[in-house]
Amino acid sequence: MAQANANRPVSGHEKIETSNFLMIVLTLVTILFGGMVEIVPLFFQTSTTQPVPGLKPYTALQLAGRDVYVREGCYNCHSQMIRPLRAEVLRYGEVSKAGEFVYDRPFQWGSKRTGPDLHRVGGKYSDQWHLVHLTNPRDVVPESNMPSYPWLNTAQVNPAEIAPKMAALRKLGAPYTDDEIAQGGDAVKGKTEMEAVIAYLQVLGTAGKLAAAGAASTSK
Repeated sequence: MAQANANRPVSGHEKIETSNFLMIVLTLVTILFGGMVEIVPLFFQTSTTQPVPGLKPYTALQLAGRDVYVREGCYNCHSQMIRPLRAEVLRYGEVSKAGEFVYDRPFQWGSKRTGPDLHRVGGKYSDQWHLVHLTNPRDVVPESNMPSYPWLNTAQVNPAEIAPKMAALRKLGAPYTDDEIAQGGDAVKGKTEMEAVIAYLQVLGTAGKLAAAGAASTSK
């Protein structure tokens, strides 16, 4: 009986289950197809590809600050996406919209919140507060476990890096003009990385706030 079972032809689903190669290939095909079905339509939805009213690409200084923010791994502890939950809205502000991130390459949504979400931090604190906080967080938040970044006060932004970055982002959709790209290096000359990071933080979520305020005023 066992000999008969061993000699019988394998076909159908059993053939897939007994072949490592077929199982791996078909699993990958299924994942790829499912991913395409989920992701590709998003490129054709205006709500995910059109900027919210008032959204502008980062200035040269803000762009430099964003690069420092990424370099220092700030996204490992801070998310930038307020989810549609009452508790989040009460704590952080208006729910994040896809149209607020169309110029972010890459976006900084994240999911880890050792520290608070930063998407609506723009304009919430003064430049001086951010300066003190980044230099030594315990000076303004005694219970903070955030690292200190004192070297940002002396590290200089490299002007030569700005124009190529802006040109690359324009190819990806950011509406920089030729003049903005040409003057990008001059805009950051003599600026410290601390000034750049603060400029970046101060713009986060501000376009969404303006869009929400405009929508509220027109609905009255």
